[in-house]
Amino acid sequence: MTVESKDDLDGILNTGRVVARVRDAMLHAVEPGMTTSELDKVGDELLDRFGAKSAPRVSYNFPGATCISVNEEVAHGIPGGRILQAGDVVNVDVSAELDGYFADTGGTVVVPPATGVKTRLCDTTQLALKRAMTEARAGAPINRIGKAIQRTATLRGFKVFRDLAGHGIGRSLHEEPEGIVSYFDPRDTRRLKLGQVVAIEPFLSTRSTRVSQADDGWTLLSHPRNLSAQYEHTIIVTKGAPIVATLSDTCC
Repeated sequence: MTVESKDDLDGILNTGRVVARVRDAMLHAVEPGMTTSELDKVGDELLDRFGAKSAPRVSYNFPGATCISVNEEVAHGIPGGRILQAGDVVNVDVSAELDGYFADTGGTVVVPPATGVKTRLCDTTQLALKRAMTEARAGAPINRIGKAIQRTATLRGFKVFRDLAGHGIGRSLHEEPEGIVSYFDPRDTRRLKLGQVVAIEPFLSTRSTRVSQADDGWTLLSHPRNLSAQYEHTIIVTKGAPIVATLSDTCC
């Protein structure tokens, strides 16, 4: 969607604030011995408290309030009986609808203790998102987002998934522009528009560049020994730095 009024702006920011708080609470709650279902319950109860609805649940009948993906699971992991272990790389993806507006965010944490490569993977993915957002301004080519992500990953020895992408968002969970990939695609001639609302979400990995779908019909898997991280923000495009709707309360 394109923000066209103060109501639109407030709607995106309000929903963004909710999903950011839920994301942060879930990442903080991660501990060894808990199941992904128990972690999802933290998010589900918070969404309900804020009066928001799980976007994957209302949009696609997803069997969970949030997506929780561990280690070789890259995205769309179904919360269930998987028990989190020390050293697991845990991704939490939270999207919601509130008063007709959608926002989407994600983050990754390592269950202590964390090895150097796992810490670097998370730090690099977070840096890739930060650099990608600096390219997101009105009139800029969309493919500069992917170029920034790919460059950051390559310089630090990581790979990007070529079949996962960010997307437009606002009045529904997935809108145009679809296919905001994490690599430079010279064939993509689209440009960002003033007021556009988009979700930028780099996925970086240690060895895989493609995903496959698990038998559950939802979870996206990589190589059994691959590790991946994802960070995601919903932003509003301006002529300068974007408005980030999903910042942490504690972030400047």
